[in-house]
Order: sequence, then C-alpha cells, then structure tokens
Amino acid sequence: MRTKYTLFLFFIELVVHFSISNSGKVPAIIVFGDSSVDSGNNNFIPTIAKSNFEPYGRDFPNGNPTGRFSNGRIPSDFISEAFGLKSIVPAYLDPSYDIYDFATGVCFASAGTGYDNATSNVADVIPLWKEVEFYKDYQKKLRACLGDEKANEIVKEALYLVSIGTNDFLENYYTLPDRRAQFTTVQKYEDFLIGLAENFLRKIYDLGARKISLTGLPPMGCLPLERALNIMDLHGCVDEYNDVALEFNAKLGRLVTKLNKKLPGFQLVDANGYNILLQIVTQPSHFGFEVETVGCCGTGRFEMGYLCNAKSPYTCTNANKYVFWDAFHPSQRTSQIISSYLIEKYLVKFL
Repeated sequence: MRTKYTLFLFFIELVVHFSISNSGKVPAIIVFGDSSVDSGNNNFIPTIAKSNFEPYGRDFPNGNPTGRFSNGRIPSDFISEAFGLKSIVPAYLDPSYDIYDFATGVCFASAGTGYDNATSNVADVIPLWKEVEFYKDYQKKLRACLGDEKANEIVKEALYLVSIGTNDFLENYYTLPDRRAQFTTVQKYEDFLIGLAENFLRKIYDLGARKISLTGLPPMGCLPLERALNIMDLHGCVDEYNDVALEFNAKLGRLVTKLNKKLPGFQLVDANGYNILLQIVTQPSHFGFEVETVGCCGTGRFEMGYLCNAKSPYTCTNANKYVFWDAFHPSQRTSQIISSYLIEKYLVKFL
C-alpha cells in the first residue's frame, strides 16, 4: 500500500512540475462557489459560517486561520499554483489585498451558499447572484487600473473555477421543509438547480468568461456528518445522497455539452471529482490515509465552523492521516490529491 502511495505522490509532483514549467496561457484564476473554495470572504460578512479561528489553518503558511474551511490550503490554491500563479487565491472582500493582487487570482466564493438563493439564506451568506455582482465590480476596477485591453485579456483567458451545489441538498432540501414542499421529488429540485446553473454560466459567459471548470457534487453521503447521522446503517455512507449526487452530476454533464455547442468559443469543462473522492474514502490506505469515517477536528463526527474549536481535546495531531478535516470538509492533503487529479484529467487542456 505504501508503495502505491509513494508512486501517487511522485505522479503529483510530475503534474505540478509540468504545469508550472508550461504555464502562461492562463493569466488568472477566478473562483465562484461555496466553502469548498471560499478563501475567506465570509470573514467580512455577518454570518455564523466562519472558520477564521484555530484550529482552522494550523497547517497553512504561518499557521494562519484564513477563513478557509481546512487545516491548510484548498483546491483553488493548489490549482492556481499548478498554473504557475500564486500559491493562494485571495478573497475579494479581504481589504489586505488590492486590485493588483486580484489581477492574477481572486475568489468570490462564500461558504454555505448554493445555486438556490434560499440556500444562502440559511446562514446569511453571499448568494451566487451577489458573487456575480462582485465579479462585475472586479472587472470595473481591473479596467480602471490596467486599461481595457489588458483587463479584457485577463477576463477572457482566465480559468474560472466553479464549485457549488452540496449545500443546496444537505443544508436546504433535505434539512428544511420549504423546498421539499415546493419540489415534491428530489429530481424536480435537481432540474430547478440545473436551470439556475445554466443561467449563472450564461451570465458569466456574457461578461467575458470563456474557460470554465465546473465541479459537481462529491459523494456527499460519505461526508463524516452524514455518516454520523446514519445510525441505522452502522454509520456507513448514505447511499441515497450519493445516488442523488451521481444523478445531479450527470445532468450537469449534459448541461456542459449543451452550452459548449450553443455558446461560441465557450470551453466549459465538466471537472467531476466524485470518483476520486469516493476512491479515497473507500481505499484510504492506497493514498496514505488512516482515517476516513470521521474528521480530524474534535470527534470528527459533527464539528465544523464554530463547533470546531481550539479547545477540543479530541482534535487529531496529524491531519495528513485524515481524509477529512472537519465533519464536512476535506483535509489539505485530500484537497491536494483531488486538485492534481482534476488538473491531469480535465484542466490540462488549458495549460
């Protein structure tokens, strides 16, 4: 098992080295989405969905809790670095950065949000439409500082990372009654979300985006929180949630095909990370992990956000042994593996 893990690490290094040595086609990484890619925007809004405190960020450079829901870096950071850009993608609302910092990478994502505006209302976070408004504001500032020609080049040639959707199901549809009353089957709700996803993608296309990586749902039934609640099945993965993720991802794939045909010059990639995360969860030792059922923080079963605090005596000492950092989010090590997989399988075309 250890040999396979060592070979995989060697492969990751080759991918990153190849990416950096052949960079230049992508001048910036621009990020939309939820906590899977939020690099700290929620620090600057009144919400309980925050992670700008210890032990979050303990493996980040200088041990800083940045607002990333991780012990360290997140996928967008690793992808940015692999494209020869910054090793971190800064949050747009962070006043310690300016438009010159954002010219090579910027994050509009907000933890707790979704395609559905009702999802963002659950924890009073930034809805997806507002992320687009921030992006419009970003473009104006970019043109004011760099001129139209340079700004337009960045907008057109940037790689856009979109990672969103899990909260729509786990924090909204399966938790609150309103959407279940309105959409009597989960398939109807999926179709509603696909319509919202199409509207969003068309909007940013109209604003100049051309190279987009769209990440669907993970095997959300295998998240530690869902396993902890799955008492009747001895805390195994919740098959119903995984089936929904597969079904929704298939619909996203068909949307990608449709928009690539309809929108001239669009390069929309269905960067599906479901299989690699499921493989990590079901075969953790192949990747050097020891624990896959619970997160590192606290008991690892229910803690995330403010419940994941520095005073917990149960928090693990080495997050690299854990697939998940808290009850909902992958560890930095898992994010690195997933990012390398996505680059090699889907994003290499943009290098």
